[in-house]
Amino acid sequence: MASATHLVVWLNALANAVGGVLLAPLGIMPGWLSATLVGVLTGVAMLVVFKYTSNQRAIKRVKDDIKANLLALKLFKENASVVFGAQGRILLAASRLMVLALVPMLVMVVPVLLILGQLSLWYQARPLRVGEDALVTVALDERAAASLNELRLQSADGAEIAIGPVRVPSKREVVWSIRAKQPGVHRLSFQLDDQRAEKQLAVGDRLMRVSALRPAWNWGDALLYPAEPPFPPDSAIRSIAIDYPTRVSWTSGADAWVVYWFAVSMIAGFALRGVLHVNM
Repeated sequence: MASATHLVVWLNALANAVGGVLLAPLGIMPGWLSATLVGVLTGVAMLVVFKYTSNQRAIKRVKDDIKANLLALKLFKENASVVFGAQGRILLAASRLMVLALVPMLVMVVPVLLILGQLSLWYQARPLRVGEDALVTVALDERAAASLNELRLQSADGAEIAIGPVRVPSKREVVWSIRAKQPGVHRLSFQLDDQRAEKQLAVGDRLMRVSALRPAWNWGDALLYPAEPPFPPDSAIRSIAIDYPTRVSWTSGADAWVVYWFAVSMIAGFALRGVLHVNM
């Protein structure tokens, strides 16, 4: 599992570098427009990948077989043996199509997961607005539970502490309520003994890249929250979370954006497969 986490961290670093440049224009667009454009562009990109990683000739032959058997069903619908034979061949051809699509689907799994991780930073939550409060929760490793009282929020750039710290020994957590003071991407700085840790804080009233969690050393959490590196296994601090408000929109809001992205990318792919000469 440690090697898997190392791989995800490396892939996240690459995805953050590329996504930080390519997705930067999302911040100046309405949410519905940016979500639509991203869906169309990723649909086209996946279509191109499918074309060059699949056996297009074999797929075309299988599709021609399906068309021929569908024609047989229409022409010889009163002949039971022909009908059942054609139906069986259609089912077999459909299975062959699934097998032929397996390689490109496997090729696209990792890039798609990385894309979804980057898009979640934009659409899953919205930044704090100036004057708005949010909870910040720091979770400690069980080996550092005795140091719970030593954890300090040293500086809150762009925010002020409204309440806290509140310590929860049963969960090994320390919680603060902070109030946003000025727009921008800021840093919260924490100190525990000789360890210093930072967490991004996003404040603004437009679409921004929001990192809700700096995760523990776990490949699943690192994949879901790619913006900040996870804490190493020997860290006394396991994770730092900010309770951002969720985005509300049926195209670019929390969770709904995934469905919208998938629908738009699939529609774009099927609509443009003829233009790009892709057999699917």
